Amino acid sequence: MTKRAESKYKINRRLGVNLWGRAKSPINKHDYGPGQHGQRRKQKPTDFGIQLMAKQKLKGYYGNIGEKQFRKYYDEAVRRKGDTSENLIELLERRLDAVVYRLKFAITPFASRQFVNHGHILINGKRVNIPSYLVKDGDVIEVREKSKQLAVLLDSTQSTERDVPEYLEVDHRAMKGKFGRAPKLTDVPYPVQMEPNLVVEFYSR
Repeated sequence: MTKRAESKYKINRRLGVNLWGRAKSPINKHDYGPGQHGQRRKQKPTDFGIQLMAKQKLKGYYGNIGEKQFRKYYDEAVRRKGDTSENLIELLERRLDAVVYRLKFAITPFASRQFVNHGHILINGKRVNIPSYLVKDGDVIEVREKSKQLAVLLDSTQSTERDVPEYLEVDHRAMKGKFGRAPKLTDVPYPVQMEPNLVVEFYSR
């Protein structure tokens, strides 16, 4: 197992959930934390602990976003009109690496971030290599011509582990997709329960 795979599976083990719903996750066999103390009896979590876990799950799911950047998403969600927890999910789902992952152009959020970083993605015909770029309604996301036969891309689009959600349109033959609309929490196909309301409670303490 590569160090990259080990690190993301440690996130699964630490949080005690199969965060991305992958069949290869070791949490399917070992439902305790990593390290020599991972099998110790767990104490009943406090309200703070529950809120912290909700935040860590959401951060981890999107490729383990850094705390500073994640806090910026929360602050922007508060600033916008409407429900803060729904706003937070919308901002995270508009990230380019999240959209590339949702379109099945990459097998994991980590692979998606790397795919964008390496310049394989065009938005409305222009190359964008910033994973945190926020995609707008109607934007066309396309794999550049030279990258359309990459094995990692073909393997991902052919995977049956997950489906493309309804708020996105995709043509895997053309390797092109479209961001149709902003999703609500109930639209997002998380393999595990996400509780952005607890994340809001965590930051508003």
